[in-house]
Amino acid sequence: MTRSDADELPFAAPEVAGEVGRWLRYLGAERRMAAKTREAYRRDALQLLAFLARHLGERITLAALGRIEPRDVRAFLAARRGAGVGARSLMRGLAGARSFARFLQREGKTGSSALAALVAARTPKFAKSLPKPLPVSAAKRVTMVETRAEEAREPWVLARDAAVLALLYGSGLRISEALDLKRKDVPAPGAGDAIIVRGKGNKTRMVPVLLPVLALIENYVAICPYQLASDGPLFVGAKGGVLSPRIIQLAMQRLRGVLGLADTATPHALRHSFATHLLARGGDLRAIQELLGHASLSTTQVYTGVDAERLMDVYSSTHPRA
Repeated sequence: MTRSDADELPFAAPEVAGEVGRWLRYLGAERRMAAKTREAYRRDALQLLAFLARHLGERITLAALGRIEPRDVRAFLAARRGAGVGARSLMRGLAGARSFARFLQREGKTGSSALAALVAARTPKFAKSLPKPLPVSAAKRVTMVETRAEEAREPWVLARDAAVLALLYGSGLRISEALDLKRKDVPAPGAGDAIIVRGKGNKTRMVPVLLPVLALIENYVAICPYQLASDGPLFVGAKGGVLSPRIIQLAMQRLRGVLGLADTATPHALRHSFATHLLARGGDLRAIQELLGHASLSTTQVYTGVDAERLMDVYSSTHPRA
């Protein structure tokens, strides 16, 4: 443990701060957890430790962690709810804290009571909401440079944004996956029709890319004012650096205004649209799972609900007896 570790965790004893560091290294090296997920787990675990220090009136040690009870965890959840934290965030916070408790137990640093207290804490319930895909016509227009032709922006920027959004809809990528692509990862038109994507947990998968999407990428590359190195990022920002996801979110915001779309039309909604539109055209659920990079089929099955909802809407609006 370094001095900065101890300074950053004033509510925890050095032994606990050291275990937090070891836990995070374990998540990265052995669990192959993505950096952003590790940071979320870290933040959530530290929020619990900071609360326990205030709640118990003492600096948190391994011995103190071994004495926590379910009521202490319930008090933490109640405090977070009182601060306006939603059920999904609370559930994620418990996942991070439980992961840290399991690590301590496996390493023999604390007894089973800490983990038992966290497991006994009732998982917050939340209303399940279905993904909201775009209509096919709108999804297509989002990926067209011409849709934003009247904006006072450089042509290469409009071409870049269209290429990124086309990857989200045409291949079902997460925005982070699209922006992590290197120039060498994408074949030129005629030289291949698939790319290797690195997703959550550093897991890789092969994803097909439509020829029109490859053409949009090549158009962007051709007019981009910066030299794109083979090992460098494919999509760059206005100054040639790494492109921020926020830029693509703002581009989608402008497109919502142009096309009159709801606020739910986000870059991630294009990934939902990819899955929903494939399923509506008879796509196999297992194949869609592979394309999306979902670890569990249950995650992909949410799109069957979307399609069923759409079918019921059609039925209700068109059947003579509806």
